[in-house]
Amino acid sequence: MKHPSPRRAASGAVLASVLMAPWAGAALAQIPPPDTPAHAIQLAQPRQFTLANGMTLIVKPDRRAPTAVQMVWVRVGSFDEVDGTSGVAHVLEHMMFKGTKTLKPGEFSRRVAALGGHENAFTTRDYTGYYQQIPADKLEQVMALESDRFASNQWADEEFKREIEVVKEERRLRTDDQPRALLGEQQNAAIFTASPYHRPIVGWMSDLDAMTPADARAFFQRWYVPANAAVVVAGDVDVERVRALAEKYYGRIPGRAVPERKPRIEPAQRGIRRVEFKAPAEQAYVSLAFRVPQIPSTDQFDGPSDAYALTVLSAVLDGYPGARLDRALTQGPGRVADAAGAYAGFVGRGPQLFVLDGVPAAGKTPETVEAALREQVAKIAREGIGAAELARVKTQWTASETYKLDSVMAQARELGSHWIQGLPLDASARIIARLQKVTAEEVQAVAAKYFGDDQLTAATLRPLPPDPQRRGRGFAAPAGDLR
Repeated sequence: MKHPSPRRAASGAVLASVLMAPWAGAALAQIPPPDTPAHAIQLAQPRQFTLANGMTLIVKPDRRAPTAVQMVWVRVGSFDEVDGTSGVAHVLEHMMFKGTKTLKPGEFSRRVAALGGHENAFTTRDYTGYYQQIPADKLEQVMALESDRFASNQWADEEFKREIEVVKEERRLRTDDQPRALLGEQQNAAIFTASPYHRPIVGWMSDLDAMTPADARAFFQRWYVPANAAVVVAGDVDVERVRALAEKYYGRIPGRAVPERKPRIEPAQRGIRRVEFKAPAEQAYVSLAFRVPQIPSTDQFDGPSDAYALTVLSAVLDGYPGARLDRALTQGPGRVADAAGAYAGFVGRGPQLFVLDGVPAAGKTPETVEAALREQVAKIAREGIGAAELARVKTQWTASETYKLDSVMAQARELGSHWIQGLPLDASARIIARLQKVTAEEVQAVAAKYFGDDQLTAATLRPLPPDPQRRGRGFAAPAGDLR
């Protein structure tokens, strides 16, 4: 499946899931008919169980439509790879569709489609996920399919040889042919030294060239362990019925210990780092990444942490149309950028970043945009923000994230991402409550604290003219889905 860029996977996308508040979903959902019983209007709270083999089960009933989502989350991603096999987590995700002891390659997807459902998968730095959305009365069938795949994924070497070419073409299309994606890859490699975040999710091409079927099989055997996975079911379901089905299908998978994970602590940065990247492109681009703290992944996560004030700072800068970066850099006669943005890392298995980025307007240089981006943060550090501005951003992101609860898929994603990060089921409500308490003074303080040169890795795309000898390759991948 298409995976998000590494930085946004660790910040914006995860944060969007974290901020969805279960307690607000019923109030903002579509208004039911007047004669609807009160008990049918409110969304039930999620419940969590642990199967005998160590696998986690999370169930969230939502009876508003006769549909259900099953997701299997495995706490393994590119973060768990080693040098020489980068990309293997993503390659294995592809191979999980290539058969089991009882299913032929591609049959899993065909069976889900025959049930009237759709399915896919995704790989990020921190986790791998598989999902199906189906009519609620077909849940047992997909639980049987998914548990079989988790327990006994197997395929012939020839299947791997075909699929690795699909993954290589995916890398070419989404990274090698995209100057900003290549810049981001180089920037991450410069930011992180000890942290596995320095490797791209899709993998280095040389590692993909050298990857073998044995590499993927070994990764499966090591990390696809019941105690390292969670099944999340949301939709028109009964909790006890889902629990019984999970025991029947997932509970019989033999349990094994999760391999020990060694700490890989990122050393302190001691000076500005710069990445200069030249490629054929229409416009220049600037990305400024600052190291910042994240919330603790424990029951103390809603305690003191600068991550909350940094989240509000990112919303003040770029949380709504016409926010500070938009007004100051892209509007008016003195505009210096065609686009400008900010996003803050919030939670993850590795270190987090606060990123400012921009595209210079015609006649403006990357240096001008870099200075303008940093000046907007410095201005907040000097002058602070107003009460009305603070209230607006809190209302904006609370409302937008809450509305996502109208999707059972979004509910399942939220619960799965909480579990991956070690957060409790009610994390969203507690995080929103904590963010609501952030003061203007706290926002001003973090603007002054985290945006010096010693925390900065700056990356600049310098556009080159198009290469007249280069011809578009088109799409030349062998048959197979780009997941």
